[in-house]
Amino acid sequence: MADAITDPRELLAALDLGSGWLTGAQEAAALFPLRVPRPYLARMRRGCPDDPLLRQVLPLREEGRAAAGFGPDPVGDRRALVAAGILQKYEGRALATATGACAIHCRYCFRRHFPYGEANAARDGWRAVWEHLDKNPAIAELILSGGDPLSLGEDRLAQLLPGLAARPQVLRLRIHTRLPIVIPARIDDAFMDWIHAARLQVVMVLHVNHAQEIDQPVRAAMSRLRAAGVTLLNQAVLLAGVNDSADAQVTLCETLFGAGILPYYLHVLDHVAGAAHFAVAPGPMMALFREMEARLPGYLVPKLVQEQAGAPAKVRLGAGALAPNPVE
Repeated sequence: MADAITDPRELLAALDLGSGWLTGAQEAAALFPLRVPRPYLARMRRGCPDDPLLRQVLPLREEGRAAAGFGPDPVGDRRALVAAGILQKYEGRALATATGACAIHCRYCFRRHFPYGEANAARDGWRAVWEHLDKNPAIAELILSGGDPLSLGEDRLAQLLPGLAARPQVLRLRIHTRLPIVIPARIDDAFMDWIHAARLQVVMVLHVNHAQEIDQPVRAAMSRLRAAGVTLLNQAVLLAGVNDSADAQVTLCETLFGAGILPYYLHVLDHVAGAAHFAVAPGPMMALFREMEARLPGYLVPKLVQEQAGAPAKVRLGAGALAPNPVE
């Protein structure tokens, strides 16, 4: 993480891209910093400004343009904060924003404006988590999010285990992370020792948007996690210029399954300020999803969902129309 590229000039030079992109990239990076780990950079094609991995991280001038309906808190995270870094949106599970640190800064990040300085559940030995769980005994699943919770070291993560062991109502630990994809070496011996020490069922929800993100080191990391009994799921985001074709989505789902990861969600873009240029219109989106259903076996078709502030669950979009149906 410390060796990540944070200067737009260095990113463009590493990929043999012209200086015409530089001014816009610098302007956008001043609004939301650039961060690209080198193992992820190595999977990009040189000289290709339309590379689907580059498109996810390259700051563009469009990020500074206001767009109707796009704002700083698109999914109602702030109103769902019930304690320091604890979000309570859905029955039976609670989400802890463990850190604001990420190994990579995705330009469409729905939490790019989130107040991590005042919303950090890992402070004080996870005290806010324990207090919330004790007040809400029906919570059976704790979700670690961020930022990226795996940017924390094992010493901080280890502080979770005694508290979870003392609260037997918590059956599952779900980790939302992109770090094993962008820096697969994160799945090292120390992390695996931590996984083995957890008494809970561990579910890891990864974030892969394009098949090009999955290389051999990623597959090896996934194999290690599966061997330890970790359930691997993926949530992707539908992004214009990245994966907004049926071919890209079908290949992604097949490649995920080949790496031992089950496609779980395909998210409609959250309307966060700075990301409007990634939006896919409803008509093409639904046509794409119908083709996915036609070309893939049912178990490889992710749920097409949208998160709506205040809804009791993710809103599922049907194949025939944009009629919402609540899903878990």
